[in-house]
Parts: sequence; structure tokens; C-alpha cells
Amino acid sequence: MAAKKHSKIEDPKQLRALAHPLRWKIIDLLTVEGQATATRCAEVLDESVANCSYHLNTLAKYGYVEQAPGGQGREKPWRMASVEQSWAVDGGDVSPEAAAAGQAASEAFLDSEATRMKASLRRGPSEPEEWRKANGFSATVAFVTPEELAELKEEMYALLQRYGDRMENAEARPEGHRAVRLFFASTLADTDKQGGG
Repeated sequence: MAAKKHSKIEDPKQLRALAHPLRWKIIDLLTVEGQATATRCAEVLDESVANCSYHLNTLAKYGYVEQAPGGQGREKPWRMASVEQSWAVDGGDVSPEAAAAGQAASEAFLDSEATRMKASLRRGPSEPEEWRKANGFSATVAFVTPEELAELKEEMYALLQRYGDRMENAEARPEGHRAVRLFFASTLADTDKQGGG
């Protein structure tokens, strides 16, 4: 079964399942490798097999991962059940409990992204020159309206999805490819401290 897109998550228990750093590492590993056993997760993530198995089962309980064909016991492979997860973090669209759980999931996700980016930065000098030149990060400040920010977000999402077909179709991946994490975020300036327009 091919991974499907996930509908917006609103169940607080389901959201709280994402508020754990190891679960984000497992999600990232399964996304990159396509599938992995608890043993493989333990090897890559420097965790115990029992711990990885527990977190895989928790992710499965809430619909984030599923068993892949083949294997048995601790050697059964797991794969992502969905290619993306999304949720609201404010109380406007969801219950206060779901908003709090969404906030916790978002913080765990951002911590995971920051850890991944720092690790990549530290590995930088050992990467081949062509990858060092192509990789990187940047930031800027833009003075925009809410409508312009929403439009920019849609445009950036489209860019991030440009090679999305290669996620599930390994045959579409060109020779010399690597898994590269693309991350986009916008943060609102604190108008109480900086003055809003």
C-alpha cells in the first residue's frame, strides 16, 4: 500500500504521540529509508531495540506508521502510513486541549529539525565539495500582509513538493541522488517589542 496524505490531525492523543524526540527520528528514518525494523532503527539511532519497538508501536497505534510486508517479531519492517502530517496549533480551529497537544508536537518537531540542521552543519567539512556548495541555509525579513504571507507559504510549499513523486517512486530518483531535508518556516516578529505597522 502506498503512503497516503494524512488529513489534519485534531485528536489530542494522536497529537501527543508526536511530542517525543525519538518518534521524530524514527519518522525521519522511515521516510528516508522507506521501511525499517526496530533493530535497524536501534542501529541508526543508537537506541535499544526495545525502546524503538515501543515507539514504533505507539506511532502505529495513532496511525503514523504501519507494518510493511515481510519479517516477523522484532524483525518486522515498518513504513510510514502517511507522507505528511498537519495540525493546527491555535485555539481558533481546534479545542484548547488539541491546541496544547499541537503546540507540544510542533515544539518536538522544531527541536528535531534544529538538531538535524546542526548535525548537518557539523558534518559539512567531510561532505563532497559539490554537496557542500549546493547545501546551505539562509534567512531574511519580509514586510508582508497576512494574504501575502499565505501566498508565499503556498509558493514555498509547491517548491518543497517539486520532487515529491520521488518519495514513493524510487525508480524516479536520478543517479547520484541523496535524501535532502528541505525545511521552510515563517515566524512573526514580536510587535510588542519591535513595533508593528
